Amino acid sequence: MSGTPSLDEIPVPAGIRSRYVRNVNGLTMHVLEAGFTAKAKPCILLLHGFPELAYSWRKVMLPLAASGFHVIAPDQRGYGRTTGWDGDYNGDLGAFRIPNASLRSAIAP
Repeated sequence: MSGTPSLDEIPVPAGIRSRYVRNVNGLTMHVLEAGFTAKAKPCILLLHGFPELAYSWRKVMLPLAASGFHVIAPDQRGYGRTTGWDGDYNGDLGAFRIPNASLRSAIAP
């Protein structure tokens, strides 16, 4: 799985944007963001568990952004619209480093 999928737009509330961040540990990560308009805000990274998606955080993202935070919710490896992972059972495990540590750097304005 690689590249950006050609999928329909995600119906997110006004104030939340959906976008892709390329080359985060070899992944193309789909993220939802709120509070991204002003620079130098503290960041909150919302991570979903199984079987959820970044979309699961949509109802808490705007209140957190209104409190002065840049809120980021990525689709984790193997979920939603994030692509580029190796689904092979005997695939390279080196790619399973924590991608979220470099996600903030990759999307910083």
